[in-house]
Amino acid sequence: MEETLSEIEFLALSPNRVTVLESLAEGRRSRSELAETTGASQATLGRILGDFEDREWVRRTEGAYAATATGRLVAEGFRALLDVMAAERELRDVVAYLPTESMDFDLRHLAEATIVTPSETRPNAPLQRLLGLMREAASVTAFSHALNDQSLSVVADRLGDQEFEAVLTRGAVDSLVADDTLRERLRRVVSAPSAGVRVAEDDIPVAVTIADDVVNILVRDDRGVVQASVDTTDDAVREWAERRYEHYRVHSEPLTPDALEP
Repeated sequence: MEETLSEIEFLALSPNRVTVLESLAEGRRSRSELAETTGASQATLGRILGDFEDREWVRRTEGAYAATATGRLVAEGFRALLDVMAAERELRDVVAYLPTESMDFDLRHLAEATIVTPSETRPNAPLQRLLGLMREAASVTAFSHALNDQSLSVVADRLGDQEFEAVLTRGAVDSLVADDTLRERLRRVVSAPSAGVRVAEDDIPVAVTIADDVVNILVRDDRGVVQASVDTTDDAVREWAERRYEHYRVHSEPLTPDALEP
C-alpha cells in the first residue's frame, strides 16, 4: 500500500503532472501543445515527461507523446478520485442531513451543485433559493413531506402561467388544510387546469422540486428545520428525481377541490 500511496502523492503534489497525464490520455500531444495547456516551462515538462516514461505511463512517438494503456488507467482512476473528493468537499457541511438512503445515484453528480445554507444575516437563504427557482420556471414538479406557505403562495401566484404537479404526504396536506388561508390557497391550486396535487399515504423522506431543468433538494434536520438547499442540472440527478416522482405519482391519489371544502 505504501508504494501505491507514494504514486498517488507523486501525482497529487503537482497539478501540472495531472494536467499532462489527462491531456495525453485524451490523445497524442507535442511538447509545445502541452506547454500551451499547462503553462509550464519546457524544463518542467521535460522532468514530468521523463518521470512518466520511467513509469511507462507515456510513450514518445513521432515527435509527440501519448499515454500508454496503464497511463490512461492511472489518468482515469485519478480523475475519479478527484471527482469523489470534490463531491465530498461540496457536501461536507450538509451530508449529515441528506437523506442518502433515498438518493440512489452516485453522489459525485452533486460535485458541481449549488449549495445554499442559512447564515446569521440570511437565515431563510435556502428557502429563498428554492422560491426563486420556482418563480422563474415554466414547469414545476415536486414530491415532498412538506409544503410551506411561501412555496404554496408562489404556485398560486403563477397559476395559468406555470405547469405545476406535486405529490405530497397526507401529513403535508393536513398541515395546509388546518389553516383556513392555506386551505383556500390549496383549493385554488387544485382547481386550476394547469396544476395538480396528489396525496401519498406512504412517507416521502425527501423534499425535491424540479423547476424546468433544475433539481432542488431542500434539506431539513430531524426537527424539520431547513439546513440547506442543494440544486443541480446534472442529468443523472434529474433522471433520479423524475423516476422518484413517477413512483410516488403511481402510488398516490388526486386531491380534489371537494376534499378541501370547509
